[in-house]
Amino acid sequence: MMKNDMTISNIENVVMRRVRRMYILRVFLTPTVLSILFLLLAVWGIGREVWVARVFQNMPSPVHVDAFARFAEIAFLNTRFAVQVLVLAVVTAGIWFAYNLVRLLQQTMRYTVGG
Repeated sequence: MMKNDMTISNIENVVMRRVRRMYILRVFLTPTVLSILFLLLAVWGIGREVWVARVFQNMPSPVHVDAFARFAEIAFLNTRFAVQVLVLAVVTAGIWFAYNLVRLLQQTMRYTVGG
């Protein structure tokens, strides 16, 4: 009888440990968190590939929209393929993050206001 109680207790411990792991993964692997991680990884990659301080030195003031847009276009077209992919990854991750943030805020408002 004691052996059976010990086996059930051991099985229960294993199952509950797995349930806790899944809960933690579910909390940390939300689309918003994944989009932030993707964005940070892409920005880090750009920082590794490009001398960012030089880019800021060379670019015109963002107030001059036309000159700034032309600079961004020329800078993008005259970089290596890896940097172009990373820039597109940053833009994609930024849009994905904004989309998830809006969805999260809408859900929050639905539960707090309409709830």
